[in-house]
Amino acid sequence: MSSKVPASFTVVIGLMLFALFFGAGNLIFPAMLGQSAGESVWIANAGFLVTGVGLPLLGVLAFGFSGKEDLQALASRIHPLFALVFTLILYLSIGPFFAIPRTGGVSFEVGVKPYLPDSMASLGLFVFTILFFAVTCLISLNPDKIIDIVGKILTPIKLVFIGILVIVAIVNPLGNFQAPVGPYIDQPFFKGFQEGYLTMDTLASFVFGIMIIQAIKQKGAKTTKQLMSVCLKAATIAAVILMVLYTSFAFLGASSVERIGYADNGGTVLAEVSSIYFGQYGALLLGLMITIACLTTSVGLITSCSTYFHKLFPKLSYKSFAILLSAFSMVVANVGLTQLIAISVPVMTVIYPVAIILIFLTFLHPLFKGSRYVYQGSILLTLVVSLFDGLNEAGVTIAFIHELFVSFLPFYEVGLGWIVPAIIGGCIGYLLSLMVKDQQSTVSS
Repeated sequence: MSSKVPASFTVVIGLMLFALFFGAGNLIFPAMLGQSAGESVWIANAGFLVTGVGLPLLGVLAFGFSGKEDLQALASRIHPLFALVFTLILYLSIGPFFAIPRTGGVSFEVGVKPYLPDSMASLGLFVFTILFFAVTCLISLNPDKIIDIVGKILTPIKLVFIGILVIVAIVNPLGNFQAPVGPYIDQPFFKGFQEGYLTMDTLASFVFGIMIIQAIKQKGAKTTKQLMSVCLKAATIAAVILMVLYTSFAFLGASSVERIGYADNGGTVLAEVSSIYFGQYGALLLGLMITIACLTTSVGLITSCSTYFHKLFPKLSYKSFAILLSAFSMVVANVGLTQLIAISVPVMTVIYPVAIILIFLTFLHPLFKGSRYVYQGSILLTLVVSLFDGLNEAGVTIAFIHELFVSFLPFYEVGLGWIVPAIIGGCIGYLLSLMVKDQQSTVSS
């Protein structure tokens, strides 16, 4: 086997990475952000790009840098029990509880629902999700072919569909930007930053990163330097495409308000804008675009989740998990897209900051010599703050805790109150590691 990874393979990996990330939320959330941000769309979009592009790709690179085989091994640097619980929650969130069902829900909302009378919506969703997840399952049962299927076939088709809509919207915008509304009036960047949570891509990066790193190794990368070089190039390809598309969809949303008003969700924005530009063919074009985008993400998530759960419960085969997860996701998808998004917000608010800190600690690992106390201190204080943030999002506000955090935590009111505690926790952990020197205080690189 050659020790040099072909440039053509790097491009395929980059396209695959883009295709896996660019799914349901990546289509609907930038358009909705644009509508609400209006004249502040560029600032809000910058915040969205941090959590929607930068952090997910850092998550992929973190795996190559760490040398770990999976998320649970990486999170074990904190504690084995934490690693198990965190990994389970993450896989369930980006898997059958939220992200996978959402791929089917978004596809239906934009590609099929406009053709149906309201009285047929529930039945239509049920039939569509059966077909959608049946196709997902069939592709997922052949995981060895996923790079060829996703990177070489589905991604180019998807880019053609998306590119047509984006180019037309930029060349011939529907209207002028309106004044920002809601949190975008005073905090456009930070609101955009938090909207990036809903894509779940930083969480997914822990899963997709495994696939990418393994594929690069199998192609001939033998050293960490070579692995990181190929991974960085592939991540750059994916990042550039994602940034262009997110910014374009944000622009599309911001310029649509004057013509269509404020919509309930980003799927409605895309459907109505596409219909205006292309008439009756617009819905068909958009439906195909979104279905392919969501299908690629769904396949990637089913494949990754099935692999993990098979490893955790080896008595059940990979194929059994692929079938079970596909069927369960079909059932959950019938709850409805709006309800799925609403339920996911508090969960993302809790676990996203923990994932972000884990990524940065992975890169800083050599600086504090792998001290377990640094990991534990930083993650613990992050989790304390994010847990209360999640409760607030769920409508369960503990008044005196909320007032305490507002008074003493910088950035708390913009949803980033966990940053300073994470730094303090890491510093305390480092000082503790200097005082307590034993084999339990450090973890392997």
